[in-house]
Amino acid sequence: MNHFASERTAARSSRAKEVEMKLPRKWIAAGLLLTASGVQAQLLPSAGERLGQVGGEVGRVLPGLLDGVQGALDRSPLERLSPSRLIAARSARISDLLRRHGDIIELDDRREPARRGLILLIGAKAQSIEALRSAGYGVENTNIEGLDLPVTRLAVPKDRSLAKALRHVRSVAPEAKASADNLYFPSGHAVSLAASALAGSSRVNSRSAGLIDGGVARHPALNGPLEQQGFAKGAPRASAHGTAVASLIAGSGTIRGAAPGAPLLVADVYGDDPAGGSAFAIARALGWLAARGSSVVTISLVGPDNPLLAGAIRLAREKGVTVVAAVGNDGPAAPPAYPASYPEVIAVTGVDARGRPLPEAGRARHVDFAAPGADMNAARMDGGKGPVRGTSFAAPLVAGRLFEAGSLSTLRAEAKAAGRAAGNGIICGSCRNIG
Repeated sequence: MNHFASERTAARSSRAKEVEMKLPRKWIAAGLLLTASGVQAQLLPSAGERLGQVGGEVGRVLPGLLDGVQGALDRSPLERLSPSRLIAARSARISDLLRRHGDIIELDDRREPARRGLILLIGAKAQSIEALRSAGYGVENTNIEGLDLPVTRLAVPKDRSLAKALRHVRSVAPEAKASADNLYFPSGHAVSLAASALAGSSRVNSRSAGLIDGGVARHPALNGPLEQQGFAKGAPRASAHGTAVASLIAGSGTIRGAAPGAPLLVADVYGDDPAGGSAFAIARALGWLAARGSSVVTISLVGPDNPLLAGAIRLAREKGVTVVAAVGNDGPAAPPAYPASYPEVIAVTGVDARGRPLPEAGRARHVDFAAPGADMNAARMDGGKGPVRGTSFAAPLVAGRLFEAGSLSTLRAEAKAAGRAAGNGIICGSCRNIG
């Protein structure tokens, strides 16, 4: 375990756990009833396909899915960002995703979006796996490289829903942890414009910061070492969100990041796949970054608790990786955000130019720091700069400062006190790019 992780564990053990708020599930349920019926289950990749890719005509993707997934919310007037409206917006967003891509996305047994017809199983005995094979499940045993994490991927029989299949798998393999391949979404909006090319071209061999997001476009401010790897169909592929977040970590020049010029490893978990950003893709990305020695990794994505993702983060921490994650933009009444809510993760919320918490900021089971998340600019895909808003853009500022500072104790010492909502305080308050 590295010194970031050991400091993190010591600080967390002395802090009382927060009492979980009661979730207004009726707001969520209203928008989550659009499951597609009669659609065939998603098959596992054939032997020749890369893991993380899907079969079928997944190239029929709505342009800008990654960057537009929170666009309606982030363009709303601030006075309309009440908890009930934010919950309704979240429900509508998920319902729209199901309506457009119900052939490859469905809800799991918790009514959370996931890749259709696919179950992730960890810790299953050989006899349980054989029993599931006999029951009609497709079986693929694999390993998350860099983390030494064995995973069994099960293709659900065509006549069975994901929710029903999860209950059945848990009854057949009670010793294992079974989950859907849940989807994780960007926690902020950046304007999507045409990109000239992907950033980076050579291998990064020095100490590096890591980013799990969409791909990063070439930009004048991103002139340090940068390498990208894809973990989804069509990846790496430049995205507005990934480009903006990367600039706030390592930008220098027109956009100055919290760690200017820092070597950056980028794991694109979206590509052009509507079911991108899955738990399996993020776990594989973490394994790659751990194997390459990234000490601090930014994940400005949010979704539900997932056993595979939790295990991957825990193993990454043991290999010296500290994950910094955003708490999301679904408001304080939304379910706790993951991966930010895992105890091993540094959870970051956002503040505006006056140091006030963003009204749309989500919640996690803990908040460690706040950073600017509004009234600021970041890199655009066309080589310029433009306004961004959301906790997505606070997390990279904290990650960049941690990468530069080298320890959590140093980071805590430089935090500006700002009330309980900001955790240990505001980091990088002067890092805001304006003008």
